[in-house]
Parts: sequence; structure tokens; C-alpha cells
Amino acid sequence: MGLMDGLKQLGDLKKMRDQAMEVQKRLAGIKITIEHKGVTVVMTADQKMQSISGDMDPQKVTEAVNEALKQSQKVAAEEMKGLMGGMGIPGM
Repeated sequence: MGLMDGLKQLGDLKKMRDQAMEVQKRLAGIKITIEHKGVTVVMTADQKMQSISGDMDPQKVTEAVNEALKQSQKVAAEEMKGLMGGMGIPGM
């Protein structure tokens, strides 16, 4: 591998890193609200808990948080599809 190939790879890595950071910022700005059995959970798509309110029964809270996590993962996967599609990674 020549010097130019190495420089191109560094440029590609920087571009990928910048794209990943942009996706992370977008995920942090997306709020997901789940209402489940009297419990409301607000979480960002980067899986940061914003608030929990309503019936504080531990089982109901656990179920609501798990549902919010599931939804945040779906949103994150959709956001990442765009990033991976632009990288030319086979199988993505």
C-alpha cells in the first residue's frame, strides 16, 4: 500500500467517524414517548431516560421502560441504515 492509499483510508475513516457522530447527535434529539399500563416513559433514541411518570408499580415501570428501549433501538437502527448504506459495507 502506498502513501496515497494510506491517506485515502485515513480520509475515509474520518468521514465515517464524522457521519457516526452526526447520527449520534440526531439520535440524542429524537424523543420517544411510551405509555404502557398507566406508566409514561420518555427516552431519547440514544437510550437516555428523560422521565418516568404515572403508576409507579415496579412491574409496570419495568415493562414500560423495556418497551421504550425496544422503540429506541428500532429508531436507532433506522438512523444507522442510512450511515451503513453510504459506507458500502457488504450485508448492510
